[in-house]
Amino acid sequence: MNLAPTRRLRLQLQRLHHAARGPHWFPHVPLALLLGLGGLWLLRAELGVGWSRYAQLLMVGSTQLQPRLLPPLLIGGGMLTMALGLLLRSRLAWTMALLLEVLGAASLLLDAHAHHGHVLLAYFVLVLAALLAAWRQFDRSSVAASTLFALTSVAMLLLYATFGSYYLGADFKPQITDLVTALYYAMVTMSTVGYGDITPQTTEAKLFTVSVIVLGVAVFATSLTAVIAPMVSRSLQRIVNRKANRMKRENHFVVIGNSPLAINTWRELAGRGQPVTRVLRQAPDGDVAETTDVVVGDPGSVDVLRQAGADKANAVLAMLDDDSENAFVVLAARELGGGARTVAAVNDARHLGRIKLVQPDVVIAPQILGGELAAMLMCGEEVTSDFVMQRVFQPGRQDRPAGA
Repeated sequence: MNLAPTRRLRLQLQRLHHAARGPHWFPHVPLALLLGLGGLWLLRAELGVGWSRYAQLLMVGSTQLQPRLLPPLLIGGGMLTMALGLLLRSRLAWTMALLLEVLGAASLLLDAHAHHGHVLLAYFVLVLAALLAAWRQFDRSSVAASTLFALTSVAMLLLYATFGSYYLGADFKPQITDLVTALYYAMVTMSTVGYGDITPQTTEAKLFTVSVIVLGVAVFATSLTAVIAPMVSRSLQRIVNRKANRMKRENHFVVIGNSPLAINTWRELAGRGQPVTRVLRQAPDGDVAETTDVVVGDPGSVDVLRQAGADKANAVLAMLDDDSENAFVVLAARELGGGARTVAAVNDARHLGRIKLVQPDVVIAPQILGGELAAMLMCGEEVTSDFVMQRVFQPGRQDRPAGA
C-alpha cells in the first residue's frame, strides 16, 4: 500500500474538516440551503413573486389555478420541505430530494417557453450531483423523522393527483366534476388498482395519469422502506451486538481490526481483566460473538466509533492491515472528543512519517522491527532493549505527557 498524493491530500482535508468543526454542519447544511434556494428559484421563475398566492389557491381547491402551474408549485414546495429534512440528515429526505431534483429538471425540459430554463436546469444538475456525492452523510433513519417526511411526501402526491384530476376533469370519461371524485380517481390510480370506471381520453390526461402511477409507486416504496428499515436495522444490531447491554462501554479499550496484532492485543488485554470492545467490518463467528463485546461496521465511521464508546474509552487502538485506514480511524476518534489515547499501527516503514501527520498519541510499528533485527544479528551488532522499545513504539504526539 502506498499513500498516493491524492490520499495524502485527503488526510489533510480530513484534518482541516475537523479543525473547522465540519461534522456539525457539512455537508448537510450547505445542501439544505442549495435545495431550498432551488425550490424558491423555481417558484419565482414559474409563478412570479406572488407564488404564495397560488399555494393558497391550491390548498382551498380554487378553480382559478391553471393545471400547468401544478408541477412547479408542488416540486418547489417539496424542495422547501425536504430542505428541512436534509438539516436532520434524514435518508428519506435525501431520497425525496433526489426525486424532486429529477422532476424539476424534467419539468424545465418540457416547458419550452421557459426563458430561464437553461440556467435553472444547470443548477438542478449541480445540486443533484452534490446530493449523490454526499450520500454517505445522510444515514439517519429514525422512525419519527422518517414517518414525518413519508406522510409529507404522500400528502404532496395526493394533492398533485387530486387537484390535477379535478382541473383536467373534462379530459376524462366520465368527466370529473367534483373533488370527491377526483380524490377517488387519485387513490385508485396511485395504488395502481385501476378499476377502469374513469379513463383518460386526451394526451394530457394520459400523461398525467402515467405521472401519478410512477410517482405513486416511487413515493410509497420509498416511504415504506424509510419507516420499516430503522426497525429492522435496530433489531439486527441487537442480534449482532447482543453483549452491548452486558458491558458498560466506559473506561475500556477499543481494539479496531482483525489483524494478528489486533487479535493478540485483544487477547492480552482481556487476559489481564481489562474491558475490551472490538470493532470489526464483518460479524465474527459464533464463539467470538458470545465471549466478546463486538461492534460491526466501518471502523472509520464516527457513528460506529461512538457506538463502541470510543469517546469514553481509555484508548482507541487502530490495528488494521491498511495503514491509511488506521490514519482515518485516528482522525475519526479525535472528532468524537473525549480523553481516549489514540494508538496507530504501522505495517510499512514507508508510511511511518505519513501516519505521524495525523498525530496519534502512540505509533506501534512491530513489523518494521523484524528486518532491522535480522540485519543487526547477521552483522554482529548489539541489540539492546532500548533499541527494541524505540523501534516497536514510535512516539506520536508530543503535547501529551508520558503516562497521561
